[in-house]
Amino acid sequence: MSQVFSEETHRNMLARIPHCTGREISDWLRTVEEGPALFRFEEKVSWLRHEHDLAYGHAKAIIHEYDLRRAARKLL
Repeated sequence: MSQVFSEETHRNMLARIPHCTGREISDWLRTVEEGPALFRFEEKVSWLRHEHDLAYGHAKAIIHEYDLRRAARKLL
């Protein structure tokens, strides 16, 4: 079962990702967008972890942010 982060924890994790990975969140979101068409959250996290050697928490935060932004685009 995956961890559930609070909104504050999610924002803090996103803020640390550029320092830890050397890439901005926008770059990671583009990587996910251009990656394979996976449907399940954990499949996307696993792909990002293994393809880009990311920690589980970082990959999860990136995928969560990607899904949030994608859902917001659909509402517009």
